[in-house]
Amino acid sequence: MNRLNELPAGTPAPGRITLVGAGPGDPDLLTLKAVKAIRAASVILVDDLVGEGVMAHARPEARVTYVGKRGGCKSTPQATIEQLMLEAVRAGENVVRLKGGDPFIFGRGGEEVESLRRAGIEPEVVNGVTAGLAGITTLGAPLTHRERAQGVVFVTGHPQKDGPGVDWARLGQAVQDLRLTLVIYMGISSATRIQAGLLAALPPETPVAVIERATCPEQRQCLTSLGALLDDLKTSGLGSPAIMVVGDVVKGVRAALQEAGAAAHEVLA
Repeated sequence: MNRLNELPAGTPAPGRITLVGAGPGDPDLLTLKAVKAIRAASVILVDDLVGEGVMAHARPEARVTYVGKRGGCKSTPQATIEQLMLEAVRAGENVVRLKGGDPFIFGRGGEEVESLRRAGIEPEVVNGVTAGLAGITTLGAPLTHRERAQGVVFVTGHPQKDGPGVDWARLGQAVQDLRLTLVIYMGISSATRIQAGLLAALPPETPVAVIERATCPEQRQCLTSLGALLDDLKTSGLGSPAIMVVGDVVKGVRAALQEAGAAAHEVLA
């Protein structure tokens, strides 16, 4: 019998659920709180971008279901994921919804929390290191710098189905006027539109770093400029998942890589 249908709406759930950020891929970047939650879970619903090493912390008897969501690939519908969460919690399970990066940064964590709360379930959230921070850090560069960037903007490059989407020209003007670093998630497929919009406000020599599979052993990156972005993406063959970092903080990355020993990563362009 389906336990979901046994409990009326609003009934306190006998189980518990934690949304856990697994970080960008390197299992060493997990927080202690994340490791404790994974070890305690009886049911784990795992995103596609969670690093393989992360699952080493799960109990052997834990029931693991992969519910990947990636652009351009076959994905588990969001409604199905939310239904699985509700069923498991209402069946008394200790559930971990394991998400790449941070649950609340382009991870649909907000949608899932709202769905759970509508069902009378209050989840716990464990933050994770987001790829927008970890990616540029692997290159020895900061997201902010007293002399180069006074703030950071995290934005999705994924085109919006309904509505105007991101106004890249206006965003580029803000980057220029306010001395910001722009971190773009899920932007590879929209690179042509992003480049055209940003070039309306930013000079073509604006530095850009593109980091594919940040912190994973197969990480690759391209250090380029806004004007050469499309050509260098084509030459390098970089693809999703990748982060774009636009702004003056990217300056000097080559020098930082040389000092740190760039053999750990392939540097392109």
